[in-house]
Amino acid sequence: MNKYPIKLTYIDKTAIWGGSYLKEEYNKTSSYDRLAETWELSVREKDTSIIENGEYAGMTLMQYISESLAQGYDAVGNEGGRFPLLIKFIDAHDKLSVQVHPSDDYALREENDLGKTEMWYILKARAGAELIYGLLPGKDEKSLSEAISKGRTEDVLRHVPVKAGDCFFIPAGMPHAIGAGIVILEIQQNSDVTYRLYDYDRKDSSGHGRELHIKKALDVVKNFSDQECLEIRQGASDPSDPPDTLVHCRYFYVRHIDCKDKVSICSKSSGFLSIIAIEGRGEIHACGMVCPLNKGDSYFIPAGLGQLELQGNVEVVVSGI
Repeated sequence: MNKYPIKLTYIDKTAIWGGSYLKEEYNKTSSYDRLAETWELSVREKDTSIIENGEYAGMTLMQYISESLAQGYDAVGNEGGRFPLLIKFIDAHDKLSVQVHPSDDYALREENDLGKTEMWYILKARAGAELIYGLLPGKDEKSLSEAISKGRTEDVLRHVPVKAGDCFFIPAGMPHAIGAGIVILEIQQNSDVTYRLYDYDRKDSSGHGRELHIKKALDVVKNFSDQECLEIRQGASDPSDPPDTLVHCRYFYVRHIDCKDKVSICSKSSGFLSIIAIEGRGEIHACGMVCPLNKGDSYFIPAGLGQLELQGNVEVVVSGI
């Protein structure tokens, strides 16, 4: 199959905590009043990105990958395994529930699925915004269990102030939540296994609380120090990693590139790239094509495409495996 920069559609999702920022600032359209998420790179059975440009326009990314394998070409770079990443914009107009994700071993045993390690790049944060990022120092699963039983869950959770440009790495087992007034780009393992630990005792219009998954959450929860997070996120790092690398863990690496004129990027033969424009306007030059790259756009770069060039005044987040 031919290789070229593949522009993707997004999948819109609503939730009670969503807002309008993605419509207003990231050129997203949706019939939902509350646009909570747009899935920018997704290869899942019921939610798969569709190709917008070039020879394969109209084909799903899942179909493109399957066709490439049938023709002896691995467009992903993982030898036909499960597509490894899911990438989203998230607009938390209101705060999200406190969640924890399992490791691969636990998720495979209990859910017949993969676990989830993820990272957040903060795009916008209103004054005073904060995340829940792990447990307080000295607290553990036992402390959390006792706090839950007393209705004092928040007493053991760590609140961290945030600003645009911050990056947070969230290994499986870390309790976390996006606070109100925060917009993020999330890069994660391609898994939807989430254990809801706490939801601020909120009720729906019928007076019912959302389902919690306390037992499983307590099974997998772990308190990570900042140093442990740093070591995990840099665990697979390489001396050749560019200085703009944000994360290089066993599941993915992520770079933040601020292009002011021209920047060259090499697509490795061993894996695909995702390019998400988070600010500005520019172009991708590759394979004799010039592809517009504007704020909010998402591109899939097939494995082995080779050298490509960003041009313009555009800020991007580049992810790969």
